[in-house]
Amino acid sequence: MKLKRKVAIVTGAGAGIGEATARLFTAEGARVVCNSITDSAMRVVESISNEGGEATFVQGDVSEAQDAQRIIETTVDTYGDLDILVNNAGIVLPGRVDEMSLEGWDRTMAVNVRSVYLLSKYAVPHLRKTRGVIINTSSVLALKGVKNRAAYSASKGAVVSLTKAMAADYMEDGIRVNCICPGTIDTPSLAYRLSQFPDPEEARKQFIARQPMGRLGTSEEIAEGILYLTLAEFATGISLSVDGGMTI
Repeated sequence: MKLKRKVAIVTGAGAGIGEATARLFTAEGARVVCNSITDSAMRVVESISNEGGEATFVQGDVSEAQDAQRIIETTVDTYGDLDILVNNAGIVLPGRVDEMSLEGWDRTMAVNVRSVYLLSKYAVPHLRKTRGVIINTSSVLALKGVKNRAAYSASKGAVVSLTKAMAADYMEDGIRVNCICPGTIDTPSLAYRLSQFPDPEEARKQFIARQPMGRLGTSEEIAEGILYLTLAEFATGISLSVDGGMTI
């Protein structure tokens, strides 16, 4: 029970990495607020509760200030404190710069970057009291270029830089800030994106081929990395790549 009685928020907890992180945290004794923009995280909360864990569902769009503030306030009202914020919510809209619509670019930046700013902004006063930690989900594409991911890569690069800036800003408050950079992970989001290709099976093979280890990662493997960054008391401002060797 490495997180016994700790209070955590996981955004984008309805599936994939967010769901795996919420499940791992509750298994380690944390009380977790699971957020999603739809009601998808409600299923995760019900499952955690049925398994004896403690979790609460808060629906909201993390790119909107009112929703971000409500997620933080609901957490503190429900559990009395906040120890861990996992800024995991994100979207992947494909395209090169000349192909990307302005709306797609702005939405990517809002969900992937502004949400980190907003949730952190409202969480910091509470994290100062607990000397807590913020973990941001970036991507291997913040560190390596691939085709047709201009907006996504730019947004995740911003998350890496923001993580370092926040780590410097809040070190004296005892707040650690780290980020994880996953490679290609076998999630429902990836499955949906593959389904949009003319030949989904061939596309899946190509995605697998990007990892020198020859397979996709699992959400549980990324959740383990997030747990490590949460517990590693001598680590702040770091970007942990868990990418199957993609950045070698």
